Amino acid sequence: MEVAQCYLDGNADAVEFCAHEPYHNVLAAATYTLQEGDRPSRSGSISLFDVNADLCRFELFHRVETAGIFDIKWSPVGGNGNVGPMLAQADADGYLRVHGLEFCPNGGDSLSLREIVGEKISSSMCLCLDWNPSATSISVGLSDGSVSLVTFSESQLDLIQEWKAHDFELWAASFDIHQPQLVYTGSDDCKFSCWDLRDSPSNLVFQNSKVHRMGVCCIAKSPRDPNILLTGSYDEYLRLWDLRSISKPVNETSVFLGGGVWRVKHHPYVPGVVLAACMHNGFTVVKIDEEKGEVMETYAKHGSLAYGADWQRGELSQKAKQNSSVVATCSFYDRLLHIWIPENSTVK
Repeated sequence: MEVAQCYLDGNADAVEFCAHEPYHNVLAAATYTLQEGDRPSRSGSISLFDVNADLCRFELFHRVETAGIFDIKWSPVGGNGNVGPMLAQADADGYLRVHGLEFCPNGGDSLSLREIVGEKISSSMCLCLDWNPSATSISVGLSDGSVSLVTFSESQLDLIQEWKAHDFELWAASFDIHQPQLVYTGSDDCKFSCWDLRDSPSNLVFQNSKVHRMGVCCIAKSPRDPNILLTGSYDEYLRLWDLRSISKPVNETSVFLGGGVWRVKHHPYVPGVVLAACMHNGFTVVKIDEEKGEVMETYAKHGSLAYGADWQRGELSQKAKQNSSVVATCSFYDRLLHIWIPENSTVK
């Protein structure tokens, strides 16, 4: 079911709903626009929207201009002394920046982003990022195949480790939410790797280079099962892995989605349900378990590369239980942002 749509001010590549109370209505959308010519530049923005499907409300309330952004992530709930929502960005200028979601200084109840800290951590582009569960460290994947580990404390960013993890662009660098001393990485070199941060430089725990036939775009640990992890690849497959047997996917459980699997998001409440952004094939809701994977629903209202996708958190009113799975998706060249509700009853 359609809720709302709008066009952003640049090529849209990431959307993230805030998971912090009482800001579940806040949606961040990021852009990356390459200005070609004699002096090429990469510009971007972060836009904040107020989203309430129950009231059919969808309003832009804040926008900040940035360098071209590849990835954004809200800080995890309960991390870093529960100081409130923070939004980290990885950008084309090699900067990692952290913004705080705060009430505007001129009073009132309007919210805005205030940059807390920004550091140039590399001469390469920052392509992806992830917070550790305590919001005290951020992993960053770089365009030269390296991983940076940055600590965040007392409004400061400190680069404590950087190592060459892959041969080509590194599109995924994700903490293990159950064992945060581990980071998983995926790259255009088709390799899927795990690193132990307790060593310096970080120790390679495993590396699988045989299963993905093209680059690894995204990695998502199951929030409920500490042994289950998903990977998405340009080869158009979503794969389920059991970390106790990393040589191959569990029971060869892989789902062909008909487009490069750029991003995957676990449903916040329904086990085994995943939202996937599938580049040239729109967006897909997938039910996946150890026995099989099944496409439940597809969403094809975008006309360009499907890059950004997320579920809204939070309990809605009893009146709006049918709207309990609200989704935001965005596509690149057409700059389109959609808010919609899956029709499949399993995810309601």
